[in-house]
Amino acid sequence: MSGPRREPPLVEVRGLSRTFDVSKPWLNRIIEREPRRVLKAVQDVSFTIGRRETFALVGESGSGKSTVAKMVVGLLKPTAGSVTIDGIDMWKGSKAGDLVALRRRIQMIFQDPYASLNPRWRVGRIIAEPIRAFGLAKDKAEIEHRTGELLRLVGLDPADARKYPHEFSGGQRQRICIARALSSKPQFLVCDEPTSALDVSVQAQILNLMRDLQDQFGLTYLFISHNLAVVRHMATRIGVMYLGRLVEVAPTAELFANPQHPYTRMLLDAVPDLKMSGRPRKMIEGEIPNPIDPPPGCAFHPRCPFAVERCRKEVPLPVTRGDRMVACHEAAARRI
Repeated sequence: MSGPRREPPLVEVRGLSRTFDVSKPWLNRIIEREPRRVLKAVQDVSFTIGRRETFALVGESGSGKSTVAKMVVGLLKPTAGSVTIDGIDMWKGSKAGDLVALRRRIQMIFQDPYASLNPRWRVGRIIAEPIRAFGLAKDKAEIEHRTGELLRLVGLDPADARKYPHEFSGGQRQRICIARALSSKPQFLVCDEPTSALDVSVQAQILNLMRDLQDQFGLTYLFISHNLAVVRHMATRIGVMYLGRLVEVAPTAELFANPQHPYTRMLLDAVPDLKMSGRPRKMIEGEIPNPIDPPPGCAFHPRCPFAVERCRKEVPLPVTRGDRMVACHEAAARRI
């Protein structure tokens, strides 16, 4: 007798890659005899996100997290690979009508709340715009009622709809951004460092609000952050990125208890040890390499204390064991 049928994931990302041409203009290259230069921002990234799950991407600045977020939400076309959301391919072979319906169910919360709000629009108009754009309500009174409900839902007053973004604090602006994201009744939210521009006390309020909304509406999150403390509080599973590649994926508790990739260990060692456990720690050394001219083999080998000759020549392939993935020669051979 077969067991219960597993629900298919809401989001499937397969072999996602993105390159940018950063060459000088053609004439300059001819005169200066310089070759074309290509930046590989994301390379062969694959992961899935289950329904009502929070999947987090972490890594240093320049690791490609935000580029992945923009491709998943449809703001940036991938060079290769696919993004499938609820069975609909974002970029290939899907009907136009399906894509329009899909885009209503996807929203993004940006890093800087002030930069993502139109300073010339009142808050009520900002929140109501997706409602009008997707035809969710046409009557003016109904739209105003829905806007007031959304403001109340994120902890603001319906009277705030008459104000402009500059009249609010940073935390209040991020609440407005969350209300705008919820106005189209989405299933999937891509959160690109939504609390990094806020004070620590305000961060906690916004994160708790996001968790409450997830429980209330059954939302699915792709959460981008470089703050491991925030990720530990929010995520169900975590993917660790380094120089455009996914190097480890694991459930949150397992990743913090037993990190397998040397880069993950290095990131966790940089987190302040508030429990003062006395365990040996190794601070992050070196800098992330230039993505235009990355090192051969494993991109992390110049900073890795476990690197061997094979690491300098071969790019490690991802190895999956159960619900964990790691892309490291030494970890795959269980020598770490």
